[in-house]
Amino acid sequence: MIAAFSLVPSGGRSAREDGGVANAVAAAVEVVRESGLPNHTSSMFTEIEGSWDECMAVVKKATEAVAEYGTRVSLVLKADIRPGRTGEMTAKLERLERHIAEDSK
Repeated sequence: MIAAFSLVPSGGRSAREDGGVANAVAAAVEVVRESGLPNHTSSMFTEIEGSWDECMAVVKKATEAVAEYGTRVSLVLKADIRPGRTGEMTAKLERLERHIAEDSK
């Protein structure tokens, strides 16, 4: 499965004057990277790829890390569950680029 998620703390020490949450996001991304699962972080989401149990364990641990920065945490989670497939985080993009290249000919 591929899980894309976003975590945002609110309240408590997350209430920075500029509204930024970079410290909390960094704590979550550190958890993701330490997991060893294939991952990618963009400006809005972090994606991980693994089994259901692996992905949900990482999301839970990352949520707990972000919880240290506020009194509550908002989690947005989207999952692509495709049993028997691995390497789809990159394979999907490769297929997309191939189609774009073919259509531009």
